[in-house]
Amino acid sequence: MVRHAVAVLALHQVVPLDLGIPASIFGEHLDLPYQLTVCGPAAEVATTTGFAVRVPGTLADARRADTLIVPGYTSPGDEVPEAALATIAEVFRRGGRVVSICSGAFALAAAGVLDGRRATTHWSRTAELAARYPQVTVDPHVLFVDEGQLLTSAGVSAGIDLCLHLVRRDHGAVAANRVARNVVAAPHRDGGQAQFIESPVVAEDDSLSGVRAWALANLDRPVSVPEMARQAAMSSRTFARRFVAETGRTPLQWLLHARIDRTRELLESSDLSISQIADRTGLGSAVNLRVHFRTMLGTTPTAYRRAFRTCEID
Repeated sequence: MVRHAVAVLALHQVVPLDLGIPASIFGEHLDLPYQLTVCGPAAEVATTTGFAVRVPGTLADARRADTLIVPGYTSPGDEVPEAALATIAEVFRRGGRVVSICSGAFALAAAGVLDGRRATTHWSRTAELAARYPQVTVDPHVLFVDEGQLLTSAGVSAGIDLCLHLVRRDHGAVAANRVARNVVAAPHRDGGQAQFIESPVVAEDDSLSGVRAWALANLDRPVSVPEMARQAAMSSRTFARRFVAETGRTPLQWLLHARIDRTRELLESSDLSISQIADRTGLGSAVNLRVHFRTMLGTTPTAYRRAFRTCEID
C-alpha cells in the first residue's frame, strides 16, 4: 500500500494544540494510508506554553512530503527561518499540498505561496494578515479555505475541521466520519468564524440544534422553512434570522448541504441507484441530484462513487 507522506512543520513558538491536531488525525489512524513526520528547522522547538517538543524530522523530510502542514505559531512570518520558507515554497512548486492551521497562514504568506489566493487565519489576526500581505485575499468569516493545492484554516479547533476535510477529500465521507467519531468531533461544522467573534453564548434550551436533528431525520421528504419554524415554535422570519446567526447559512442552504452530505455517504456505502438516493435524500430526482452535486462538489455522483468505492483503506 502506497502511503501519502504528511509532514507537519513545527516552527518556533508552535501552538501545541495546532501541532497535536494533524499529528493525531494523520498519525494515529493506522487504517488510513498516511505516513506522518513532524519536522522542523531544529531538533527541538519551543511551544507557546513554555515546554519544548522534540522534532524527529528535518526540513529535508518536509521537502519530500506530499502534504505539508504548518501549525500556528507566535513569531511573525518574517522571523521564520529562510530555509523553512524555502521549504514551503519548494513543496508548493513541485505540486505538493500546502496547508496551514491558525497563524501558520503567516508562514505561507511569507513564503509567497498565498499571493493572489484566498486564505484565512484566526479571527483575531485576519486584519493583520490582510494588512501585511495585501496580495492575499483574506476571508475572516470561514472555518477554512480550500484552494485545491493550498488550504488554510481559522484558529485552533478549526484545524480539526480542515484535517477532517482533507481526509474526506482523500478517502471520502465514510472515512472522515469514522475519524471524527474517534476524535469525538463533528464530521462537519456549520457556519464560520463569525459565530465565535464576541457573540453571546446561546443557551442549550434556546439552541436550534433540536430542529436541525429533526430535519436530518426527515431528509427523505421535502422540509420547508415554515415547518422547521413550527418545530422551533417561532415565526418563520424569527426562525430564519436565528438560524443564520447560529449556523452561518440560511435554512434552505443548510438543508441542501445536509442532503448532499447524505448523498455522499450513500454513494460510498450502498449500491442504491442515483434515483433511489435522490428519493432517500429528498432531492426529488436524479437530474436534480446531479445538478446540485456537480455545483457543490465539481464532479458527478457516478465519478464520486467510482473514486471512493474503489479506494481501499487497508
